[in-house]
Amino acid sequence: MDSLATLKWGVERRLEFIEFRLFWEGGVNRSDIVDMFDVSVPQASKDLTLYQERAPQNAIYDKRAKRYVAGEQFEPHFLKPDPEGYLSRLRSVAEGLIDLSESWITDVPDTDVALTPRRDIDSEVLRTVLRAVRDRRSIDVHYQSMSKDRPDPIWRRITPHAFGYDGFRWHVRAYCHVTDKFKDFLLPRILGVGASGEEGKDPLQDALWQERFGVVIGPHPDLTASQKAVVAKDFGMEGGSSVLTVRYAMLFYVLKRLGLLGDAAKQPARSQHIVVVNQEETAAALEKAEFAA
Repeated sequence: MDSLATLKWGVERRLEFIEFRLFWEGGVNRSDIVDMFDVSVPQASKDLTLYQERAPQNAIYDKRAKRYVAGEQFEPHFLKPDPEGYLSRLRSVAEGLIDLSESWITDVPDTDVALTPRRDIDSEVLRTVLRAVRDRRSIDVHYQSMSKDRPDPIWRRITPHAFGYDGFRWHVRAYCHVTDKFKDFLLPRILGVGASGEEGKDPLQDALWQERFGVVIGPHPDLTASQKAVVAKDFGMEGGSSVLTVRYAMLFYVLKRLGLLGDAAKQPARSQHIVVVNQEETAAALEKAEFAA
């Protein structure tokens, strides 16, 4: 990564692209660079030459394939190989969130994802909420609650300060001027936005957002030793457990998404691979978060 220090941003990006293609797809040629960055053929040739100077032995020209392929002694210089990053690009392509050309991937394996229905978020609502967060202002929102006390949408003033994502839905974390509490407001349930005004309480007073709790997870006790070992590897556990450091405000969502609400050890190990080790402390933390919300 130090090789990037003296390079201009545009050159840096092209060298990262060359290395991305070499590492993940085994090869790259001039036309790839030309098509991706809309540069001339001579410029693409210069980029490949520069890459070879900066990362010797990484790119070997294959006359038969007419492209540069990854050498046997390949070592990344311009990017940190990140499986999550690559799979995130692949997922974004599969879900149609980005064009294939934006992903840097060319040899796309047959891919599908367990789709989540898209939530209808109004662009003007999101834009207004973002501006309120940026400017530290309050705004009026026409909000549909699922509370029995508020069966119909009402106008209420909030001071938004952060965003949360539970794996399925986006919400904005905000101080509610009506209830005098910090709450989560689902973006799709904001039906309209109104006037802005002075901010409410300081976000630093949102203790459930600012403070974090450590959820200790481990393999399901009914798994075999080899199954526990692979679960430990899958979740990056050391010594049979790992700690998920979670904001109190996000604790319910994290536990729900991982199937850890309640006693996960009572669920079949075949489908529920992990359990909460510090169950009593986690239950108390969840109660604290829900009571204060």
